[in-house]
Amino acid sequence: MKKLLFTLIASILFIGILSGCAQSDQKEEKAETGSDEKTVKIGYFPNLTHIATIVALEKGYFEEAFGKDVKIETKTVSNGGLFMEAMATKAIDVGTVGPGPLLNFYVKNPNYHLISGAVNGGAVLVTSEASNIKDLKDLDGKKVAIPVIGSTQDIMLRKALQEVDLKPTTNGGSVELFASAPADTVSLFVQKSVDAAATQEPWGYVLENQADGKLLLDWDKFAWGKDSTNTVVAASKEFLEKDGLAASYLKAHKKAVEFIQNNPEESQEIVMKHLKDLTGKELKKDEVEAAFSRLQVTTDVNEKVIQEMADISKEANYIPSNDIKGLIDLSVLEGIK
Repeated sequence: MKKLLFTLIASILFIGILSGCAQSDQKEEKAETGSDEKTVKIGYFPNLTHIATIVALEKGYFEEAFGKDVKIETKTVSNGGLFMEAMATKAIDVGTVGPGPLLNFYVKNPNYHLISGAVNGGAVLVTSEASNIKDLKDLDGKKVAIPVIGSTQDIMLRKALQEVDLKPTTNGGSVELFASAPADTVSLFVQKSVDAAATQEPWGYVLENQADGKLLLDWDKFAWGKDSTNTVVAASKEFLEKDGLAASYLKAHKKAVEFIQNNPEESQEIVMKHLKDLTGKELKKDEVEAAFSRLQVTTDVNEKVIQEMADISKEANYIPSNDIKGLIDLSVLEGIK
């Protein structure tokens, strides 16, 4: 009996050793072949200023750049604060977001980086017909809608107000900022609840054509004009440290930017279909065409503008410091041919 029990235990141990060796061999084999699947979590907004991400997804550029051993997951959010919170909790590794929320988070935790441009412009300042606003100075004592406090459009509006020596009420001035989702600004105009809106396209065009809005500052005159950075590529420090992934992402991003620049009409159709599939809502062709005429898709980054945005954010008490040294890292982008 004892001999039988000894034999049984010995057999179990032997099988365990073989199993352990097999698992070890499998791990080594995966390490050598690179067959372990990696996951890249890409974030973006379901709107036109995130066209580069949308086109790269629809054209299969990300799949092509990352290869078959990388799984791609996507996450859409409605504003930059939610995007950065998702990146902080590792629900997003990389994607497109406004520079305002990105630098706000960076100052508090330097684990996020701006690695490429995406869209310049794409934002306008529109006034309601009832407000009788003729120029920027007339915003004195008025209420202006912005998408979110601390958003890129918020910072752009503050920049525009500086030019005429006006300030928001939160900084001792006379212009009231009112946070509201861009889709709700039409109702606000009709109800005469706000006097103007600093908003991204196509909502500026919608306000003009559905709510009797008047264009006060077009995209090339609003804030920094054509250098106004609306959307950038942001990546977590952890993602940048993963060998080759950032380069693969930016290859796809750059390819999408070039495709959009060379094929504007087809790109518009791609975005319209993608957004309809995603949200169930269909954008009108004239809205999309108008939006495209008011933005510039690019990988370029104007570092001076980003620094001025940080300066304005500090003045607004959104961040404790305007020191953003290290935020912008274009080294991977510059290495891509």
